[in-house]
Amino acid sequence: MIRIITLNLNGIRSAARKGLLPWLEAQKADVFCVQEIKAHEADLDASLLAPAGLKGHFHFAQRPGYSGVGVYSRKKPKKVRIGFGDPEFDAEGRYVEADFGAYTVVSMYLPSGSSSPERQLAKFRFMKSFAAHLQELGRCGREVVVCGDWNIAHREIDLKNWRSNQKNSGFLPEERQWLTQVFDEFGFVDVFRRLDERPERYTWWSNRGQSWAKNVGWRLDYQIATAGIAGKAKATDIYLEERFSDHAPLTVDYAMPR
Repeated sequence: MIRIITLNLNGIRSAARKGLLPWLEAQKADVFCVQEIKAHEADLDASLLAPAGLKGHFHFAQRPGYSGVGVYSRKKPKKVRIGFGDPEFDAEGRYVEADFGAYTVVSMYLPSGSSSPERQLAKFRFMKSFAAHLQELGRCGREVVVCGDWNIAHREIDLKNWRSNQKNSGFLPEERQWLTQVFDEFGFVDVFRRLDERPERYTWWSNRGQSWAKNVGWRLDYQIATAGIAGKAKATDIYLEERFSDHAPLTVDYAMPR
């Protein structure tokens, strides 16, 4: 059995101050994917470069204090790929791919479009470019799990106030249709939803109002996998007992050899 966890940290140093590392130690994860590190390697001490017996591989953004993703793993990857070949978004630190032989794990951070119309257009450019890469991954013959903050709630069940958000970034019809294409045409599986169809299961809550207290959330964080490894997913959980970020950790256990 392998345990894969994904979490948007909203700042790795901030998450560490909120108790992330003792929690991670207790999880016994094989792979821990992180997004929105908001740091460069020189900003990270040994406890953040290699926590809980895991070794990190990172894609840092060129801009300080912005974006950045990582894959921490117990087992040394056979190969690590930094970036997916798009100069615009590789400069923003949004993709790490770690090949472990029997399976490959990706940590990916899809841009948010909520801050401005310009960033929404950037999000659409990313989606178009990343779709081509996802198709390549789907055809590569390996079992792949793409973890991360996809910044899209796929279905009405995936956010509390879906009616009032249909014209807002993260729940736009074209964004939702793009995710449907990932599942229906590219052959990937929404692993969490394969195991848990309950409503009000969210991974992100706005810091405005009482969103967390009232569970007015969105499911933006996914493990999206090729069919073979998705079929080996046995258990999943969204951890809500502590808060390390405005996102919650998403865990999936797969019946795969370590």
